[in-house]
Amino acid sequence: MARAVTSPERGGRESPPQTARGEMMELPFEPGRRMLLLGAAGCALGAALPSAGIGAEPAYPARPVRLVVPFSSGSGTDVLARVYARIVGELAGQPFVVENRGGANGVIGAKAVLGAPCDGYTVLFASATVLATNAALYRQPPYDPLADFTPVTVLDGGYCVVAVPASSSWKSMAALAAEAKRRPGALNHGAGTPTYAMWSAWLNEILGIDTANIVYKGSGDALNAVVSGQVDYAILSGGVADAMIRAGRLRALMVTDNKRSPMFPGVPAAPEAGASGFRAFAWTGVAVRSGTPEDIVRTLTTLFMRAAEHPDVRSSLAKLGYVPMVTGPAGMRKFQQEEIERSRRLVAAAGIAVE
Repeated sequence: MARAVTSPERGGRESPPQTARGEMMELPFEPGRRMLLLGAAGCALGAALPSAGIGAEPAYPARPVRLVVPFSSGSGTDVLARVYARIVGELAGQPFVVENRGGANGVIGAKAVLGAPCDGYTVLFASATVLATNAALYRQPPYDPLADFTPVTVLDGGYCVVAVPASSSWKSMAALAAEAKRRPGALNHGAGTPTYAMWSAWLNEILGIDTANIVYKGSGDALNAVVSGQVDYAILSGGVADAMIRAGRLRALMVTDNKRSPMFPGVPAAPEAGASGFRAFAWTGVAVRSGTPEDIVRTLTTLFMRAAEHPDVRSSLAKLGYVPMVTGPAGMRKFQQEEIERSRRLVAAAGIAVE
């Protein structure tokens, strides 16, 4: 069962995704193809104006672009954003400057983008929490990820691990679950975002355990919490956890997929660990405020899709345990819709309290 959530912060053509070893990767959902661009009344006039001709603005981008990351520095989303920002900036001939606006489940960063002009100079680089899950976690969501944002593209995705401090006595998920059953409510787990909190509650439901859920400002904070022993365990993206696992400061008990990961070949998959049916898939995407001119959306889509093919990006993704998952605007819109509906089902099934 899930317990109350507490938080220290109140406030072309597509190739099938592959793993770092070139193997085909099974994704939980297949991105769609239908285009859907939504306009916002506050930007409708600007979107209708031509972008070329007498008196037109210089070709976009003509000045630096803010790339807003709604999580803290060092989070998995932040690490990826900085790699993409460098490559996209080189391709565009203008800097893409990462701006961390963490807090409030990513709402602060999302609202920062919505409060900026819809001119393409403030771009959201976010995870599933901001682009999908929040819509399922609030009775009255502070924004609508479908209506308020225009999708640019999903970029990448990957599975996670359940990790404990290396100093803990638990060598398997079975041992952790047994301890949690012996002492209901005594253990706790960290979550870098509400999406991870949702997954943790779902895992608790599958395992039949009751542990406290502590939500942090980002995955970097959650990582530090489990490494230091402030929390008993956490679901972490593979890339975020990898360095600490290799350094012997974390122990991975389970991969959140139905098969083992090439990144952690010695770690059991969910069915082997007694959590059949559990799959937690992290992803990142890019969006702009609705009403942003379509030619700017097309330019951003091209830039990020080209960046996704860059060797430096591919190398960074492999280190993080992610694979390319480029969709374009239409595929991202359909994927968001699917993820929102899936999140609502998980929230209901796990008995998570909606804020």
